[in-house]
Amino acid sequence: MSNGQSRFHVPTPPFRPGDAPDFSYLNLPKAGTAKRPDALAPWRDTSDLAVGLVGVLDHNHQAVGDWDPKLSPELLREGLSHMVLTRIYDERMLKLQRQGKMSFYMKSTGEEAVAVAGAMALRPNDMVFPSYRQQGILFARGRNIVDMMSHCISNSRDNLKGRQLPVHYAWAEGHFYTISGNLGTQFPQAVGYAMACAYKGEDRVAASWIGDGTTAEGDFHGALTLASTYRAPVILNVVNNQWAISSHQNIALGDAPTFASKGLGYGLASLRVDGNDFLAVYAATQWAAERARKGGGATLIEMFTYRADAHSTSDDPSKYRPKGEFDSWPLGDPIERLKQHLIGKGEWDEARHEKLVETMTALVVKSYKEAESHGTLHDGPLSPTESIFEDVYARPDWRLRRQRQDLGV
Repeated sequence: MSNGQSRFHVPTPPFRPGDAPDFSYLNLPKAGTAKRPDALAPWRDTSDLAVGLVGVLDHNHQAVGDWDPKLSPELLREGLSHMVLTRIYDERMLKLQRQGKMSFYMKSTGEEAVAVAGAMALRPNDMVFPSYRQQGILFARGRNIVDMMSHCISNSRDNLKGRQLPVHYAWAEGHFYTISGNLGTQFPQAVGYAMACAYKGEDRVAASWIGDGTTAEGDFHGALTLASTYRAPVILNVVNNQWAISSHQNIALGDAPTFASKGLGYGLASLRVDGNDFLAVYAATQWAAERARKGGGATLIEMFTYRADAHSTSDDPSKYRPKGEFDSWPLGDPIERLKQHLIGKGEWDEARHEKLVETMTALVVKSYKEAESHGTLHDGPLSPTESIFEDVYARPDWRLRRQRQDLGV
């Protein structure tokens, strides 16, 4: 019989607006304590890694433990440069959106290492299926900034011809699959692409990224089933930045210990990684890519990070979380951590960092001026009207031809 108390449970965030954030409850393992198994180890050997935390940079910004990828100073400086550029680009684009020069924007502040280190650990011809907060992949792969900006303001140089929301980039030449606003679709797409690569005997892998909230979608589970069944050479990243657009990660997590642990139920190698540690993200992606190329199958990686800013320009995070919560995040700022690591190695200093910020800021400003020379959101020129009938069918059927005639183009 019922005791009169409701048994219906709805998870709640640990802090509400006005609270003082205290993340001590996370009880995160220290960097360097996680053991690195062989890339072809049985998936069961990753059980501890799925509920622990792969970290390389310790509290003194020194690289420690088995997962240290021992990257060269040149590669580390390159990674720092890409992350700094990503943040400066995001800040500039947000200001332009607030000025009415574009309709929408989404920043990746605090998550730059997830995209940049992940991209740098892959080969340039590995196919990526990103979500809308991985613009760092484009910088790491050398995408033209003017082209990125032209897409965001939908001018005549927009390679997507105004058909996609801003920041929903696509770049076929860079093996960067178009971003979908229908969350979760990229996971099964990545698995299918990886299966095709394996079927054709190609030495390539696919990688995809979704947010923590998207794991509640059926596409997440369908992708894991296929990846497990066919041992697809794919890396499936769940970017746990603690928040979906306004709901805390525990809504999608439920009573599971971590998002990475969900991969164990499908027989997948599974890792939880410090997503604000450039070296840890690089090492985990490198390990998963090696496993995939050698026939070991897929890896599910939970990138444990924090969304420092709003979900998008349509969101006000002050309505659901304490102001300044990111400042209390125990895993810090990925840019500052890599910067301090390089300084500690004698490979960087404050003066060089200031110069880098100055150079990247000038690049972003110059690029936007050039982007505007190809048209603005309000004044054009935009993509030609007749382009709406292109790029769907190799041979347009009679309905499209009739519609085009009716439109007079």
